[in-house]
Amino acid sequence: MKNLYFLILISVALSACDVIDLSNLPTSAPTTVTKPQLTNDEVIQGLKEALNVGIKNAIDSSSIVDGFLKNKDIRLPFPPDAIKVKDKAIALGMQNQVDKFETTLNKAAEEAVKEALPIFKEAILGMSIQDGFSILKGGDGAATKFLKDNTTANLKTAFLPKVKAATSKVQLTNYWNPIITKYNTVTALSGGEKINPDLDAYVTELAIQGLFKMVEKEENKIRKDPVARVTDLLSKVFGSL
Repeated sequence: MKNLYFLILISVALSACDVIDLSNLPTSAPTTVTKPQLTNDEVIQGLKEALNVGIKNAIDSSSIVDGFLKNKDIRLPFPPDAIKVKDKAIALGMQNQVDKFETTLNKAAEEAVKEALPIFKEAILGMSIQDGFSILKGGDGAATKFLKDNTTANLKTAFLPKVKAATSKVQLTNYWNPIITKYNTVTALSGGEKINPDLDAYVTELAIQGLFKMVEKEENKIRKDPVARVTDLLSKVFGSL
């Protein structure tokens, strides 16, 4: 009798299990991934670090042999202010001298930028950025533009002596003087104006412009490619975008 009663209890219990509604049982809350919170100081340091990385890579790639000459984005052309000198020189059969001059012009830039790293780094360290977030979220090249707008004048002053040393090292005027002398001789006979553009100033300006172009490319790479974020800070700051 007891066994029969026990079997009835088991049967009732099993029947009750069949009708349990599991739909109302609590479920675990959905997992959400939250981006790390950034402070303005972290953003500023991240921007400066990105520029440091960009400048080092830009200088490494532009200071090698033909770093300027064979890079169409930063190659220094014949000085535009003296383009009629080039045309006249070629007309006088001096194409070879013109080619040698343009090659040496770019070699002067390649030599000069070897000395640029400490100058740029000092400029970055001295940058005063009030709102790092506005630059971080400013899109491609925003940090480079900020650096360019705030340091170009000082960089030219600091960079010019390096350029003069570089143009002297590669003997740039040795290739320039025959061209300009021949042009001025012919021009004098026709009563035209002599030309003698400041090559050091020209190389300085275009070398700095070329470096900024390269830095901007590096900055944009860091913005878009996680692999280019070579430090934890860069990953944290630019990963927040």
